[in-house]
Amino acid sequence: MRLLDREAAGSVPRIGWGARVREAGAPLAIRPYRLHFTARLLSWTGSAVSPIGLAFAVLHIGGSASALGLVLAASVVPQILLLLVGGVVADRLSRARVMVWSNIVCAVAEGLAVVLLWTGAARVWHLVAMSAACGAASAFFTPAAGGIVVEVVPPEMRHAANALLKIGQNTVKVAGPALGGVLVAAFGPSWVIGWDAITFAASAVLFARIDLSAGPVKLKDRFTADLREGWDDFRSRRWLWVMVCQSALVVPVWLAGYQLLGPVYGARFLGGAAPWGAVVSGFTAGLVAGAAVALLWKPRWVGRVVCLGTGSMALPLAAMALAAPLPVLIIATAAAGTGLAISMTVWASLVQERIPADRLSRTMSYSTLGQILPVPLGYLLAGPASHAFGVRSTLAVGALVIAAAAVVSLVIRQVRWLSLAADEETTADGGELVSAARAPR
Repeated sequence: MRLLDREAAGSVPRIGWGARVREAGAPLAIRPYRLHFTARLLSWTGSAVSPIGLAFAVLHIGGSASALGLVLAASVVPQILLLLVGGVVADRLSRARVMVWSNIVCAVAEGLAVVLLWTGAARVWHLVAMSAACGAASAFFTPAAGGIVVEVVPPEMRHAANALLKIGQNTVKVAGPALGGVLVAAFGPSWVIGWDAITFAASAVLFARIDLSAGPVKLKDRFTADLREGWDDFRSRRWLWVMVCQSALVVPVWLAGYQLLGPVYGARFLGGAAPWGAVVSGFTAGLVAGAAVALLWKPRWVGRVVCLGTGSMALPLAAMALAAPLPVLIIATAAAGTGLAISMTVWASLVQERIPADRLSRTMSYSTLGQILPVPLGYLLAGPASHAFGVRSTLAVGALVIAAAAVVSLVIRQVRWLSLAADEETTADGGELVSAARAPR
């Protein structure tokens, strides 16, 4: 077995760093991808500052923390309800067109909210309606955006294309919150939301310029037939639903531990917002570093890399549970950001490689829905748990849950041997050599 592995490894030529860098930037030479990348980057500049603008807009019109919670929840519920429909629509119609109209809906909704804020007529329910409209549009945009990469770049460039997108997104996240605070203080929350609306409109224009060769539009007699086909494709891939189950456990625990209890920990144990801000900066720096690593490194054994990246997210929660010094906590959070960015990039490339393009958006919508459904429950349980058992004890349990989810998934053979090299031979358990035709879906 080891001899076979060495022979297989020896047959693969080594690639120099110069060639890797040129290969990493190759997708940007393709006009449709360049338009897609530019549009996403522009939209992310608005999305990075809009949360703080929205929060202060609610407070500006007299809303409370509960009102802000209602506004934020209004964006999640439509996504849960419409995500599967969005996946079907993205597979039936032009994905670029779906992305155009999704951005137009968000631009109009936020533009109307800005006008109401400028005129002093805005009420909380107006912002709830705006948030719900954008959430509904996101339910259509997300499956379309996840599937369009396979249409605009050839298979050998998809990994680099995904990594470039992740670098752009994470780089914007680094300065976004701080810039949003400055803009709100200088110009007011309505101008920040207005900027987000402008970026949505400009992105819609760029998406509309993506010229893809028109293929046959797939229509079925019944809409539910497409939903069922997407579900059958999803559940037939054991490796996929196992990893989605992992994410359904890890994502709410991470968000509850880092986003909800993290600031509480910072206030009680670190001394306030400033040191916690340093921790957040460590995470965003890790996200950028991880995306850069993924751009130059294409690992073969994706399942192991994804599980390792998932496991790294337990490090910050464990560091807080153990009351680690601030520098240690920052390093742990940066490591989690790095692992998360690498795992998300290689996972996107794997899904795009393994799932047929005509079913990609539907299958991804089931995957995304499985991850976000438990998130509200995680937020609801984290507060009472921290009151009953203490913040650090709750964080310790969260770290153990994430680590266990990462390890248990590797017990599944299809996960452990997941490979990006679908056209090459992969080594299976027990010394058996499995060909691409027999490789697990």
